[in-house]
Amino acid sequence: MVFVKAQKSKAYFKRFQVKFKRRREGKTDYRARIRLINQDKNKYNTPKYRFVVRFTNKDIIAQIVSATIAGDLVLASAYSHELPRYGLEVGLTNYASAYCTGLLLARRVLKMLEMDEEYEGNVEATGEDFSVEPADSRRPFRALLDVGLVKTTTGNRVFGALKGALDGGLDIPHSDKRFAGFSKDSKKLDAEVHHKYIYGGHVAAYMRTLMEDEPEKYQSHFSEYIKKGLEADNIEDMYKKVHAAIRADPTQKKSQKQPPKEHKRYNLKKLTFEQRKASLIERLTALNEAGDSEDDE
Repeated sequence: MVFVKAQKSKAYFKRFQVKFKRRREGKTDYRARIRLINQDKNKYNTPKYRFVVRFTNKDIIAQIVSATIAGDLVLASAYSHELPRYGLEVGLTNYASAYCTGLLLARRVLKMLEMDEEYEGNVEATGEDFSVEPADSRRPFRALLDVGLVKTTTGNRVFGALKGALDGGLDIPHSDKRFAGFSKDSKKLDAEVHHKYIYGGHVAAYMRTLMEDEPEKYQSHFSEYIKKGLEADNIEDMYKKVHAAIRADPTQKKSQKQPPKEHKRYNLKKLTFEQRKASLIERLTALNEAGDSEDDE
């Protein structure tokens, strides 16, 4: 007779501790987070900022965040759905729009801190690696890149946002190994390839390919581009105008929401006590009058 030892006894379950909720949901990598927010005690509660980039199906979210015991505090934020205000109405989730969102956040936070004139960053994006140099008066605004759960492969859109923030004038520790155009063989960044991605050249190349090979797919895939009158040849000029517009006015503006429309009501409106009382009196009066008229007859 073989006895099997119980591995998970009552003592095991009494001591079992569940993981944090966001770990169970697969939303937060706490191993990475603790290394991003750890701050030396001799910094005397000085905030340690993170450049947080997140992607949804239709939007790009970029934020400057600092951690406190009560929770994270957002110093400034920028979204790709703000880019139509600057002239970019299509392709709001690609590498080029990620660059624009990072650039917008960098210029916005520096303007908020009144550092935008000291740190202009890289005014014309050439695709080459750029790091901001400290000025005489104050040091550049420093933040650490927080990519969340994204796989940091070469050419990922996260690094497009990073490049935009660097060109915008933020000091973010980085390497050029993950920018689009870095070659593993030569171990060098091809600035021309990176320049192409920053200005939407990869989108323009795909547009030309589809126009020649699959015109029907081109009509459906780039229908929004066609509506706006955008062609492969003028995409780079459009992005240059967007970059200039962002630098001209990066301030955040409140959205003008339309007043809610009056909805058609399908059920009866609830009456107040006074209205119900008056209705009851009317019904009783009508009933009494009907009874009196029958007695007279």
